Amino acid sequence: MPRSTRAQFPGDFRWGVSTSALQIEGASDIDGRRASVWDSFAAEPGRIRNGDRPTLACDHYHHLEEDLDLIKALGVGAYRFSVSWPRILPTGTGAVNEAGLVFYDRLVDGLLERGVEPWLTLYHWDLPQPLEDAGGWPRRETALAFADFADVVSRRLGDRVKRWITHNEPWCSTIKGYYEGEFAPGKRDLAAAMQATHHVLLSHGLALPVLRANVAAAQCGIALSLHPIHTASDSEADHLAAIRHDGLRNRWFLDPLHGRGYPEDVLRELGTAAPDIVEGDLATIAGKTDFLGINYYFREIVANDPKGGPMRSRVVEPDATDVTGFGWEVYPEGLTELLLRVKRDYQPVPIAITENGATYPDEVSADGAIHDERRAVYIHRHIDALKAAMDGGVDLTGYFVWSLLDNFEWAEGYSKRFGLVHVDFPTQKRTMKDSGRWFTDFLKG
Repeated sequence: MPRSTRAQFPGDFRWGVSTSALQIEGASDIDGRRASVWDSFAAEPGRIRNGDRPTLACDHYHHLEEDLDLIKALGVGAYRFSVSWPRILPTGTGAVNEAGLVFYDRLVDGLLERGVEPWLTLYHWDLPQPLEDAGGWPRRETALAFADFADVVSRRLGDRVKRWITHNEPWCSTIKGYYEGEFAPGKRDLAAAMQATHHVLLSHGLALPVLRANVAAAQCGIALSLHPIHTASDSEADHLAAIRHDGLRNRWFLDPLHGRGYPEDVLRELGTAAPDIVEGDLATIAGKTDFLGINYYFREIVANDPKGGPMRSRVVEPDATDVTGFGWEVYPEGLTELLLRVKRDYQPVPIAITENGATYPDEVSADGAIHDERRAVYIHRHIDALKAAMDGGVDLTGYFVWSLLDNFEWAEGYSKRFGLVHVDFPTQKRTMKDSGRWFTDFLKG
């Protein structure tokens, strides 16, 4: 059973919840906002489960004060959110949409008035459609446009926001978007995907000096989706496949961010699909950061597969009975393992767990409550895993539950619920789940 308590963590440890703009804001064509790649992707038949679209989502744009009160009611000290690029720069570059900035003024001011520290993510996958039409992330100019976007946002909000995350999960916006085709923009081109990974990382590096120039005492980082990699068997073939898979899944992002360049073994496997790199790019990518964000959900078990994509590997479903609504294995010990590995291999700046949570088939009971004990146990077990990692010497600075609200869950539409707060999407009624009440009690110590 879970055993950790808040008192076992440092007094300045940040406890928070996370969201993203596209998943909760709605108001997709209001006050000057224009389409992102996800608006366009969701409009294509067959892309999203049940044909769902993020047009309304949680209508956070019009429920801002209510949602801010929910954040305060939870008792968290920090809130991680993303800003919508097409709400602030509707065409991706050029004219700034003042109404978009005013909305985030209200959001940031509302957090501070409630004693909650804002953690701002610049990019959570909502590339303005005009930039995708011009070539998207495989095009170098998109990285330059991102630096300009960072400049606009940080000039406006940098007097109040000190914690900045450049990108959320570059794997998803590039590999899943440009190679696997499961996420926007829904393309299947390995070379384009790998060039996109490079330009996303480059844009991170380009944004760092911009943020520091505009924000006094800025704390800057990036949030990566990382997984411990296990082998499907003891065979040498599976062992080598796991190394290759880890190379693209984890080391492809960790290595250049820590000044090592891209992994040579992965570059060999990619061959002609490897990205073009301009002199100076790797030094830019390795610019100084103040923390590393890690999003953790599950481990990956890997087997050799000669036809299994660029790394000749495939992920094997675990033989597990404890799984989330996504079918993801509940494996909190993997979080401890991952954190110890990152500490051992990279000696990083302090780490924040910027996402961790679970989706379950929540139902509103006859009493009007949502009794989601499994989610509370899931979160508590992962907090235990954090404590074990800290006992092992890992420098951890914060933990953010995904997510504050049930939301538009990307390709799964509204069929999956991660929230500590239940959202009835037709009525937009919010109801604190039992897991949210448990988290509040945990934070009270």
